[in-house]
Order: sequence, then structure tokens, then C-alpha cells
Amino acid sequence: MPNVFKAIVASALSIVGIRTEQQPAYSVKERAGEVEIRLYAKRFAAETTVDAKDDGAARSEAFHILAAYIFGKNHDKREIVMTAPVETYSGRKIDMTAPVETSAASAGKMTMRFFLPADVTPANAPNPNDPRVRLCEIPAETIAVLRFSGSWTPHAITEKQSELLEKLKGTKWVTIGQPFALFYDPPFTLPPLRRNEAAVLVKAGP
Repeated sequence: MPNVFKAIVASALSIVGIRTEQQPAYSVKERAGEVEIRLYAKRFAAETTVDAKDDGAARSEAFHILAAYIFGKNHDKREIVMTAPVETYSGRKIDMTAPVETSAASAGKMTMRFFLPADVTPANAPNPNDPRVRLCEIPAETIAVLRFSGSWTPHAITEKQSELLEKLKGTKWVTIGQPFALFYDPPFTLPPLRRNEAAVLVKAGP
């Protein structure tokens, strides 16, 4: 099936929340009410950090930068299959090796990460044409997630992240760094059918 036709079919299905993209594999360690504790293996990703007038503009700019890379604007002119989810951190950047590096928060500053398919590795990944795109290996992580649908507004995301942190209180899980967001669907997916997740790195406490 030609890539263009595949993209058209995938886009049509995504309107109603049907996802065809590859996703990073994980195992569920346990559930704490609505919160799921997941163990992810080491992953490989492309990421970029932008500073725009607001979160919406930053998300759009970052997406287009990374999409250009996977759609062939790289040294090999190679197309890379889109995966899900897209990961975003607002107001700070991600270090090349550590999961999160905090920095002074500012409205519209955002780091976005595309996880690359399993067959794309540090050894064979094409180098980006755009210096704003960074390739990075993410170590194995334990992540607590709270799933939600609907809006991607900063208020909605912050509200769910706060709810996630509140639900983790009293459990054995200790948070590491600040929460972030995972988005599994494009903007044209009907809001009630979107899969969004508030997430934070965790470790088991004493």
C-alpha cells in the first residue's frame, strides 16, 4: 500500500480515535485506582525545543519541525513511520540522556518528543537536516499515567497532572521531576475519543 494512501486511511480512522501507529512497548507493574504504573524499556526518539507565544503555538511549531524530519527532511531523505504517543514538556527542556532537565519556566516554551519505530536505532537513524532536531536514547523508565480525553488546553493538562500527583499521594510511588503529557491522536480526532495521558516518572519508595 503506497505511503500516501496509508496516511489517508490512518487519518480517516484517527478522526474517530482508531490508532494504527506503532507504540513503545511497556508492561503494567500495577494499578493504583485510575493511575497505571508502567515499565518502559529503553527507547530512541527525536526531539526539539521551541519557544513561542503560547503553548498552542509551541506545540504546532515543534510538531512541524519533527514531522519534517520523519517525512524525509534528513540526510538520507528517508521517511520514518509515525508512532504514538507524542510526548511534551512545557516550560523546560529534556536533556540528551536524562529524562527531564528542569529550567526556568516560560509560557510557550515546550519540548516535544517523537518516539521512533523499533527498527530505527542510533546506528541507522538518518541525521537531521534541521539542527533543532536532536536524536536521543531514553533509558528504561517507570512512569505513572492518568488517562483522559478531551481538551489539550494548558489548563486541562495542568489540571490532570495535578490530579495525577494527588492520586499518587499515599502510595508507595515517589515522583521524579515534573509531570509531562502524552498525546496519542492528531488535533482532528473528536475530543471525546482522544487518548491523552498525564504522566510522571516514579520510583518505588522505601
